[in-house]
Amino acid sequence: MTYNPQTALALLLIIPLIAAVLIPIFRKQPNIREAVTLIAGFALLANVAHLVIWVAHGVRPELGLGTFAGNFEIKLKLEPLGATFAAIASSLWILNTLFTIGYMRGNNEKNQTRFFTFVAIAIAAAMGIAASGNLITLFIFYEGLTLSTFPLVTHKGDAKAKRGGTIYALILMGTSLGLLLPAIIGVQVIAGTTDFMVGGVFPPGTSLVATSVLLFLFAFGIGKAALMPVHPWLPNAMVAPTPVSALLHAVAVVKAGVFSMLKIVTFTFGPSLAAQTPMSTTLSWVAAISIVLASIIALRQDNLKARLAYSTVSQLSYVTLGAMLAAPMAIMGGALQIIMHAWGKITLFMCAGAIYTVAHRTEISKLNGLGRTMPWVFGAFLIGSLSIIGVPPMGGSWPKFFLMVGAIDSGKAILLAALIASSVLNVIYLTPIAIRGFMRPPDDPKADAHIAEERKKHRWVIIPPVITAFGALILFFYAGPMADFLKPILPGGAL
Repeated sequence: MTYNPQTALALLLIIPLIAAVLIPIFRKQPNIREAVTLIAGFALLANVAHLVIWVAHGVRPELGLGTFAGNFEIKLKLEPLGATFAAIASSLWILNTLFTIGYMRGNNEKNQTRFFTFVAIAIAAAMGIAASGNLITLFIFYEGLTLSTFPLVTHKGDAKAKRGGTIYALILMGTSLGLLLPAIIGVQVIAGTTDFMVGGVFPPGTSLVATSVLLFLFAFGIGKAALMPVHPWLPNAMVAPTPVSALLHAVAVVKAGVFSMLKIVTFTFGPSLAAQTPMSTTLSWVAAISIVLASIIALRQDNLKARLAYSTVSQLSYVTLGAMLAAPMAIMGGALQIIMHAWGKITLFMCAGAIYTVAHRTEISKLNGLGRTMPWVFGAFLIGSLSIIGVPPMGGSWPKFFLMVGAIDSGKAILLAALIASSVLNVIYLTPIAIRGFMRPPDDPKADAHIAEERKKHRWVIIPPVITAFGALILFFYAGPMADFLKPILPGGAL
């Protein structure tokens, strides 16, 4: 078989699905089972790297997967925004797998084979979303991602996990079937196609009332973007093991949501029409309120994962804000936020998992002095926090800069207040965690001495967040090339 862009597109789905088939076969040989996962991860990343190079040279690979009901086509087509999402998910799958191995073994978790299997299926669904050539294909893989992550959210099997999983499924399935699907049907009726096209698909003279209704349906139908008030699934999903939280918040689910939001505004509506649509102003304010309100709620959480969950709700709304502002700089800011937030937030969640695995602590108030015993973990947490806050030279500083310029360009400079307030609140609820660890005396020195011994047994929950923290720093210096790669998603390719 010739390896070409079309073959590479097919392999986006085939590689993780082969892993999902092989993993259960080796359920009694965990070392081989996990080797299969890692090999698949590296193979997928290499495949994505080839696709990124092709896309950078102007190739737009396309592959039909079939048709139904006459003219409705399921197809893959990759462009720069989708290639970026695929690169994020494939690279972080490897690091999340390394962390998962350490976490699952360190905490003697049950049903590890099932866990790795559904993660592989979820990655396949994420790849399908990244390479969707039209809204119908995106919807199919979007639903597949929800279904494949449900067993991960309910992994522990207790009453709390079942309740969290029920809320997760009801909100995500309810919004997609009740709002997203009608929006897709509306696009087909008005535009005559659901294909993604640079500049949008709606014909000139399309009613702004109709586009306002559709934009509303998309904004809240894409529940994975966690725009308030359809966000409760996200904090409720924190009942899952920490590797799932990292997967949900950085690699697959929420990134699939905000990616879909940005892609639909850019390729279905087109920035020009989106900016003219009255609903975009309303949704800009909803996103701004979500940014600030979720940060305020995060302040009140003593549970570390809960604080990070509400932080994610806030940070995701940056992308929605960029999409709704619809100015070229704002859209670019939203795209860069998808990248930078992924590396920063997976760092924070893996650090939380490392703290739980080594020290069995989940509350922020109980982390005093722990940074002296776990310096690499708390150092990584500090770097990840600074990236989320947007402090140079961390990667997370660039999206805020682009979004602020985009807010001014779109005539909504008042929304700068939400971005500034968010940064201040981020400082207040994130930096004290590292300060507690490094600066305060330990509550129980004898217990911390025991933790120092435990730390030596659990290096695979410590190494991955250190790597991703380094990535959050390095990405700062590559914002220019990334922006250049993403420019073709804008009409005319200019900022």
